[in-house]
This record gives sequence, structure tokens and C-alpha cells, in this order.
Amino acid sequence: MRPGTALAAGLVLLLGTACGSRLPESDFEDRPTPTGRDAAPIRVGIITSATSPVGGSAFTGPRDGAKAFFDRLNARGGIAGRTVEVRTCDDGGSGVGNNECVHRLVDEDHVVALVATTALDYAGASRVSRAGVPDIGGQPIGAAYDTYPHLYGIYGSLAPRTGSPGWDGKLYGGTEVYRYFKREHGARTAAVVSYNQAASAAYARLVVRGLKAEGYRVVGEQVDFALPNFRAAAADLKKQGADLVFDALDTHGNSRLCAAMDDVGAEVTAKVTNVQNWTSTVPEDFKDAPRCRNALWATGSSRNHEDTGHPAVREFRDATKGLGSHSQWQLEGWAAARWFTDAARSCAPTGVTRACVDRFMNRGTPYTAGGLLLPVTYERLTEPPKSRRSCVSVARWKDGEGWVSQGDMNRTCFDVPQLSYRP
Repeated sequence: MRPGTALAAGLVLLLGTACGSRLPESDFEDRPTPTGRDAAPIRVGIITSATSPVGGSAFTGPRDGAKAFFDRLNARGGIAGRTVEVRTCDDGGSGVGNNECVHRLVDEDHVVALVATTALDYAGASRVSRAGVPDIGGQPIGAAYDTYPHLYGIYGSLAPRTGSPGWDGKLYGGTEVYRYFKREHGARTAAVVSYNQAASAAYARLVVRGLKAEGYRVVGEQVDFALPNFRAAAADLKKQGADLVFDALDTHGNSRLCAAMDDVGAEVTAKVTNVQNWTSTVPEDFKDAPRCRNALWATGSSRNHEDTGHPAVREFRDATKGLGSHSQWQLEGWAAARWFTDAARSCAPTGVTRACVDRFMNRGTPYTAGGLLLPVTYERLTEPPKSRRSCVSVARWKDGEGWVSQGDMNRTCFDVPQLSYRP
């Protein structure tokens, strides 16, 4: 599956009528836009499930990265002399809370755009779309970014986005991650560990399908959600000679699985995790599993947040020195804020409006946020692609070095089949 799609499904497993804008968009479009020091701020909104059943800090990375970007932008003069005013809203991880945040930011605060949305239940997505508010660089935790116009997820979309997910309710993703480990590391046997819980098991089946499409021998390991026996799973994947381990577990389950693998002496080429766990807190999260910890690999669609040899990453790290830790989601939130800023700057001569920002997003040019992202595109294909050339960003954890990039993400590319699934 494509990195963003895999992330969305992995997160979800662990876990009315639209009001619209009160004025027609033409009223916003024709309104003159003041410039200079005394001009009104440009208002944007950030919706985050900062408090949710998943955990207090699980979804805050994109918000923190976006805020850091806007803070630096404002310190440097803003956009054509106008500062960016950030309005945040915590939806609590619920659909009701999400609708309340959408109403407040879109209908009451009249934000020009939403940026770096990270919502466990994006129930208000249709309301955002109907109001014509561009939602830029959101995390695709659900299917909203492959369903509605005016919503632009951080990884792009090829779907028609006419109000129903994907094509006839199906989304598609590639097998580039599995192809990478097969081609670059000779992996042939993969274990997939999941809970005996419906969503976890469903995601595991999706991973198994992708692995089998790439010719892997697959070992399925399922543990009880309430009383998981990770040691037994670890012992079996060792016995089966697994080269790779994928999972449909939460962070706590991952750390316990790793500890069990160390206990039984299970050594693998890679314990593969996703972009949400691509953080600097690995030493704390996996403190009881030094061997497994040093077999952790992360895959995604953005440049390694520790790749400070790249100027765009270096700028991100310089601006976020005050944060207690760093993560890939923070970098992607930073990229989302940069994306909005580039759109707003293009609109500054005539007026920063919802419609103008939306036109920039729909211009058909791939976007990379200065090299932070693999080229992001939005196309509305009438038929789903059968295959696609897909690239992947890969990093490996090494104690004393942190996350070490593995090759150039823009050159680690494969022509892979696109497999369907229902979100």
C-alpha cells in the first residue's frame, strides 16, 4: 500500500446538514485586500484530535509543525506584510467534536483555509467541502481526502472526489514498500502481527494481500487484544524464519512485541513501522528492546526529519529546536503550512480568498514543499489505475545516529500494481 494509505488504515484500526459560509464566495472574492503593516491578519484553522481515545499526543505532531512554520513566517514579515493568525480547535477525537470545530472555524471565524488537519473522525469534511474552504495538507486517517473536493491530503489523490470514497467505494494503493525490501534486502518471508480485533485483523489482511502480490511467503500472527501473548508470536515468527515484521498494532503493542522478540532471540532484517512512529522518542518507546530497536525501519512519503543535510529539513529543525522531540508528522505539518503560504503568496496581489487559494491547489502542478515531500499530485481519474510508478522514503534507526536515510527518496521508485480495498 502507499505509505499514506497504510498509515491511515493503521491509525483507524486502533481507534448532518452542512452550514457552509454565511456569505457567497463571490463576496469574499471581490473584497479588496489591504496590504502592509496595518493589514488584517490572514486567518487559518488547524483541527486536531489533541485529546482522543488514542492518546494525548498521538495526533499533535502536524499541528505543532504547522504552528512552528507560521511563527517563523510571521517573525519574517508574514505574507505581503500580513501576518497569519492561527486558530486551533481540539475535536476530542469524536465526530460531534469535529463538526463543532468545523462550524467554529469555517462559519464563525471565517478562516481562509484549514491546514494540517489531523482528525480521528473527520465528520465535518463534507461541510468544509460545501463551504469551499481548502483543507491543505491534512493527514488521511480516514477516506475524506479521497472523497470530497476542496480537500487536499498531504499525499495527494487520484480519485474523482465527487462525494463518495475513491471509485465505487474502493481506494487503491501500491506495493512499493514490500517491493523495496524484496529488491534491496532480499527479503522473502514476512510476518504480520495483529490483534484479534475486527479493524486490526482487516488491516492485517490488507498487508498480507500486498505482500503476497509481491511474492512473499507470509506468516500470520494474531494475539488477543485484551491479554496479548507477544512472546508466543515472537517465538513463532522466529521459528518460521521471518525476514520482515509488519504489524497492525498500536505503539504500546509494538514496543511489547519488540521486547518479546529480543527475549526469544528473534532477529529480522527489518521491523517495519509507519510514519506516525517515525519519531525521535524511539530510545524511550523501545527501551526494553535494544536488538529489535536497531532493526526498526520507517517508510513514508516525506524526507527524513533528521536529514539536516537538506536545506528544507535544516530550516524545519532550526525552527523547532524548542520542541521536546521531533517527528515525521511535525515535518509534514510544517510542509502543509508552507503549502498554504505558497498558495496565499500567489493570491496576495489580488486578494487572499478561499477561492484563490483553491485555484492554486488545483493548478495541476506537483508540489514538494521545497523537497520535503515526494511530488504530490491531484488528478480526477475516471477509472482507478491498475499500476503506478511510486516512490518511497526509507530510514533506519541506529542507536547513536538516530534515523538514517536509506537512499534518495526521489529515486527509490518502483512500477507496482495498485490493489483495491474498502476504507
